[in-house]
Order: sequence, then structure tokens, then C-alpha cells
Amino acid sequence: MQNMTDSVYDEFALFQENLSEWDLDVPIPPVRRFFVAVDGLRQLSGLQWGDGAPELVLVHGGAQNAHTYDTVALAMQRPLVALDLPGHGHSDGSPYGGSAVMSHASDVIRALEQLLDGPRPLVGMSLGGLVSLVVAHERPDLVSALVLIDITPGVNADKAKHITDFVNGPTSFDDFDALLARTVAHNPTRTVSSLRRGILHNALQRSDGTWVWRHQQHPKSELVAPQVSDLWATLEELTMPVTLVRAMAAGSVVDDEDEAEFLRRCPHATIVHVAKAGHSIQGDAPLELAALLNRFCP
Repeated sequence: MQNMTDSVYDEFALFQENLSEWDLDVPIPPVRRFFVAVDGLRQLSGLQWGDGAPELVLVHGGAQNAHTYDTVALAMQRPLVALDLPGHGHSDGSPYGGSAVMSHASDVIRALEQLLDGPRPLVGMSLGGLVSLVVAHERPDLVSALVLIDITPGVNADKAKHITDFVNGPTSFDDFDALLARTVAHNPTRTVSSLRRGILHNALQRSDGTWVWRHQQHPKSELVAPQVSDLWATLEELTMPVTLVRAMAAGSVVDDEDEAEFLRRCPHATIVHVAKAGHSIQGDAPLELAALLNRFCP
């Protein structure tokens, strides 16, 4: 294994690996990192793909970052924005911690007000899906369609335990190899190269040589986050097109009961199953997800 302390991380230098892994023969569009103010000096960051006005917005799940959608963005070949949630990626931390759905939604709204010139499809995975649900409800003028990736308001701690156990594991690692080994053990169906790339985007090496996840670098909040509303009722009130993309392989957090309730609450919704993907569909089946997003995010 390469000694990571001897290399300089360039977040834009790894796209060719994404193309090679998925046999994609497409050009790499211009990609830039941006920062927008959302609350005083706090900023949200993200990646803007392409030169044109963004045609859709992608929001990642808990403990992830905007780069989780790299292969999807490359396959779509459309101008888009992928956001880093507060406390994730390159965004500043939230005063309420990394999982504060209502506070995160307020921050995302402030960011979208600056990034968009009209309503656009909003795509949210897992935690980002719950945040996107609130954004779509509170600001339908910003959201023309909503796509939720493997998440419903019915997902609870028991259903997501296998994910939270991994996320809430060690807060630091002695070296890169230790971090990679734990990640490989948690994702046995993914290639080592893809997981290595994901870690480079989602972890930091500290001055003492140890590694920490980006989402764990912020101090724990002592503040009480704004209470999450009844998200099933929130879903019921949406009027824009809604799509649930459900993972069907091991690792999904959505079950048949969730899907049935989703349709009961939102009869106009479309449900799509992705047979060979676990919870992070963007990592397990990015080309299939890209095709679905091109279909449901006109």
C-alpha cells in the first residue's frame, strides 16, 4: 500500500478511476468546488459539475460527502450540483451536530437560493433524503421534483443499525491501511480501489499521522436540535413528482412495509427497485441510478 503521507490529495485527480472502473467512455466535464454562506460565517460547500446552470441537485447520506455521486455525475453528463451537508465533506459543522434534519434543511434552502435560478429536481439519499423531503415541503418554489434514494420516513434505528454501527465506530485510525481494512470489511461487494478512493474523499490525515473521517472532525454539539416534524405527514402534502428508488440487495434500510406506507401517503409517487444495489445505490449501481435520474429529473 502506498504511504498516504507521501502523497498530496487532489480531489479532482481521481475521476479517471471512476471512468475505468465502470467502463465509461465519456469526457470529464469541468468540476469546481464552491462555498456559499448559510448562517453568519458558516458555509456549505459542494461540487458544481459542468459549465451551465445546474439542472438538478444531489444530496448525500450521513457520513458521506458530495463525491459519493462522482460516477453518477460523470455518467449523466449534465450540469448539476452535489452538496456537502453541514458537518460533512468540506462544509462547516452545524451547531446542532451532523444528523440535525430540520437545521440541515434550513442550510440547504439558503444554499439553493444562491445556487439556482428556479425550481430544479432535488435528489437525496438516506439522511440527505430526509433533509430533501423537508426542503421540498418548505420551499416547493425551489424543487420541481423529489427523488429519494433508499429512505422513507419509516426507517428507524433498528433498520439502519448495520450502518450506524459502522459510522459510530472508531473516531480515529492509526494509519490509512487500518481505515481501509475496516471499510472493506463493511463493504465486501465493492472494489478495494473504489473504497480507497472514497476514503481519500471522506477522511483526513492529521499532523500526527492518524486518520479521521471528515464528519467526525467537528466537536459534538451540546445544543438541542430543532425537533423533526412528522415526515410521513410532510410527504403527504407534497404536490411535485416524487420518486422512491429502493435498493433490493443486502444492506437496504427500506422494507416492504415502508414501501406500502410510502404509496399510501403519496399515491402519485413512483417506486423503482434496483435489484443489485445495497443502501448506497450511487456506489453499487451508479450507471443504473444515473439512467433513472435522467428519466425522473427532466
